[in-house]
Amino acid sequence: GADSMTYKAVVSTQSTGDGMNVLAVREFTKAVTDWMRAGNGPVVAEVETYRYYGHSMSDPGTSYRTRDEVQEVRKTKDPITQLKTFMLEGELATAAEIKDLEAECREIIDEGTEFARSSPELETHEMFNTIYMDMDGVRVRGADSMTYGIHSP
Repeated sequence: GADSMTYKAVVSTQSTGDGMNVLAVREFTKAVTDWMRAGNGPVVAEVETYRYYGHSMSDPGTSYRTRDEVQEVRKTKDPITQLKTFMLEGELATAAEIKDLEAECREIIDEGTEFARSSPELETHEMFNTIYMDMDGVRVRGADSMTYGIHSP
């Protein structure tokens, strides 16, 4: 029930959150943000998740775990499935509303995928131009602690 979906996050200078639970992530990020805004300093915040696939094409992810393990985690701990169940059981949304939302998300993903696939590749010198917003003229650290440069588009 709803009582079992109440989460508290304890923050220290190094904190870990349950990345497999949407509501726990929300509470964790709120607690970390509140901690820092209260002047307690920075936090190394880690949100642990489970990767369903390997790291790359050369790593199918099956040499260090079984397919059964992956399926079990997907079946019992998938964040989207958990949130959907919570919303249905708490009568926060109907099955039809969730189905519509899923269709809308699929459409957004499909449009983004098509845009990415049909876009020309960037020139190498343009690769990192728009990672940061409003960074023109800001001093940024390089690959080591002794190297600095000025960000420019």
